[in-house]
Amino acid sequence: MRLISHPILCNYYVTYRCNAKCGFCDIWEKPSPYVDLKSAEENFKALKKLGVKVIDFTGGEPLLHQQLDQLLSLAKSYGFITTVTTNCLLYPKYADKLKGLIDMLHFSLDSPHEEEHNESRGVACYDFILQSLAKANELGEQPDILFTVFEHNIHQIEEVYQKFCLPQNLVLILNPMFEYNDVNTGESFSSESLKTLASWSKKKNVYLNDAFIQLRMDGGNHIDKPVCKAASSTIVISPYNELVLPCYHLGIQSVKIQNDLYELYQTDKVQSLVAQEGRLPACEGCTINCYMQPSFAVEMNKYWWKALPSTIKYNRLKGTWKQLF
Repeated sequence: MRLISHPILCNYYVTYRCNAKCGFCDIWEKPSPYVDLKSAEENFKALKKLGVKVIDFTGGEPLLHQQLDQLLSLAKSYGFITTVTTNCLLYPKYADKLKGLIDMLHFSLDSPHEEEHNESRGVACYDFILQSLAKANELGEQPDILFTVFEHNIHQIEEVYQKFCLPQNLVLILNPMFEYNDVNTGESFSSESLKTLASWSKKKNVYLNDAFIQLRMDGGNHIDKPVCKAASSTIVISPYNELVLPCYHLGIQSVKIQNDLYELYQTDKVQSLVAQEGRLPACEGCTINCYMQPSFAVEMNKYWWKALPSTIKYNRLKGTWKQLF
């Protein structure tokens, strides 16, 4: 049963450019402009009208956008919940400008060990995480540690939790890896690893959407009865000011936005692409967290019930639950 008929999340790609070269991501390989403030504000007006609650300012590395603080301030003025995930290379430099503008600030970490993390990111950025944590603490900010979990590093969760989260009372977000395009993500999770992940979701200051685990146990999205509601729950805007459909990772079509996002989203052309969400051949077996999380929130099914406790837990920890209603 569909509970929410409108999009609730916008993944706003402020640029595809990145100052890291993560092996499990291909976004940084793309050339890209930066979004401009004027078109962004027009889009914010439309997103508000469409019912969107949360804007994830993403990339690439979003802190490469030198007007990110202005974008965030505008978004906050329209009442949006804001999220930003950073590799921390630029956070110490811009932290003062960003203070108070990000509701859900995530610092990406792939290993508790410097050499392994830097190898994963393709650049030496481990020290910048330490600097960023110190700077955030100085400013009274409470970033989350976003740990992307693979089969090969699942044993490091405890060390990350003890070393980075508990001492500063920070939330640990466990982000199970997902496959897309030709990106190499290593071995799939074993059933034992999925059980291990599920056990972590119950611990203090740990966020893991239990529906992610259930979906993987079920073999991902199935095109004959799709769980994915990527295009109807999420609006994706590219740095070229285009609406990307049905989702960024599949992106079979991009439609130019000309200060008409609200009207454009409701056109037959766009809605015909929305109707294909989760049903295209490439959607079979998909477990992409970016779209499954909002998908679980808009339709009542077993995944909605699985996701509910962890969703409530995280939003209570971050103080954003009232803004969702």
